[in-house]
Amino acid sequence: MSIDPTARIHPQAVIDEGAVIGPGVRIGPFSVIGPKVKLAEGVEIKSHVVITGDTTIGNDTIIFPFSVIGEIPQDLKFHGEDTCLVIGARNRIREHVTINPGTEGGGGITSIGDDCLLMAGVHVAHDCRVGNRVILVNNVGIAGHCRIEDDVIIGGISGVHQWVRIGQGAIIGGLSKVDKDVMPFAMVNSEGGHVVGLNLVGLKRRGLERIDIAELRAAYKSLVEGEGTFQERAKRVGAESDNEYVQKIVDFITGESDRSFIVPE
Repeated sequence: MSIDPTARIHPQAVIDEGAVIGPGVRIGPFSVIGPKVKLAEGVEIKSHVVITGDTTIGNDTIIFPFSVIGEIPQDLKFHGEDTCLVIGARNRIREHVTINPGTEGGGGITSIGDDCLLMAGVHVAHDCRVGNRVILVNNVGIAGHCRIEDDVIIGGISGVHQWVRIGQGAIIGGLSKVDKDVMPFAMVNSEGGHVVGLNLVGLKRRGLERIDIAELRAAYKSLVEGEGTFQERAKRVGAESDNEYVQKIVDFITGESDRSFIVPE
């Protein structure tokens, strides 16, 4: 066991041998920290939290009561192989959140980026890769092997099917069923789970120039109204524009995927 002398640990917390507790870490009563857990500087673990498995948590992340982090995957193919969970810095993980580590068949790692907010009741399954500044609203469920890119927002009580990719800057309305890939910067409504436009509010908040937003609008129109398949339209858009944000959409659509797409309407 390695506990930095500046860490503050409640006497009713349980810290297993082998855990690494960094400077300024705070651990509340009745929390349990497993033998392979590593908590970086400034992490705060409130009361009644369980952190187990080969789990690393980055600087200044806060985990709220009754969360279970790093427990074995909910996958019958998992047979105790060595896998891990990596959570970045400055995340806010609220009450009753569950996050599972990876599986051998899925690459062996689940990861959460930096500056994310996982609201109460969120579940992130095995082998998921969640980017930076992602917001998962209450009771969102992310199934195994999903890829959630940076700056995504997923509304409450939404479910994301296994192997789905959600591109950078997309926003998903509450109560949505997301069983296909969502292209970057898309806005998905909750009724029927359709792409209904671009996440213009999010783009403006990120400070995109008007010319970039105009080019994204034009690209979106071509994806909706152009001839040919969705992939063919995307390739044509990519050939006609060198805008970096348009190219991000094109690269996402033409990249490898295990699912089809929610096609813009």
